[in-house]
Amino acid sequence: MTCGSAVTCGSAVTRGSAVTRGGAASGSAAPLRFKLFALLCACFFLGACQSDVGFKGGVFDPPRKAPDFELLGSHGSKISLSAYRGKVVALAFGFSHCPRICPVTLARLAEVNQDLGELASELQVLFVTVDPERDSATRLREFLDFFNPSFRGVTGQPSELDKLEHAYGVVAKRETSADSKLGYEVHHSSSIYLIDRDGNLRVLIPFGQSRADILHDVKHLLVS
Repeated sequence: MTCGSAVTCGSAVTRGSAVTRGGAASGSAAPLRFKLFALLCACFFLGACQSDVGFKGGVFDPPRKAPDFELLGSHGSKISLSAYRGKVVALAFGFSHCPRICPVTLARLAEVNQDLGELASELQVLFVTVDPERDSATRLREFLDFFNPSFRGVTGQPSELDKLEHAYGVVAKRETSADSKLGYEVHHSSSIYLIDRDGNLRVLIPFGQSRADILHDVKHLLVS
């Protein structure tokens, strides 16, 4: 696995609601202590908050290179972030057994992809698992195809994914599920990272951001 420098150094996220609304959200109804812990981690990794009129989500100020990676893709071959230079990338972390948060995020991105029309081919959605034990490449492909066949999943060894989560300031914590059929859940940060055509981190989209707002920010990156 290759992984660039972490988001910690020199990157602030502007717009006051970005971290509090999205950076600390979890993959399910997490205990309050986890939400507070995730919020502190998000603030530590992503920096201060101000306002910015150009984007609806939180803005990385200044923009910086998104940490690169080379891991196993959902179609069975190696996948890297740098392979998508020239496109805008929407990068999300989650898992296929996620009961509530991840399906909403992916459905919203599928809607945005549809709204882009002819520009849809210029947006690549990458979904990195936080549950490598259950999320094989095949499992991720079947899960993502339900939302959009162009979406690509990323999995790998736990140690590789831990490094990638750390590089992006993502918090993931495995806990026993109240639903015995699930066995366990992974509470995790649920923001979407928008990466521009040059591979720079530009926008942090919090969970719950509207379809129109996400579309606005993606289009802004596509035409800038």
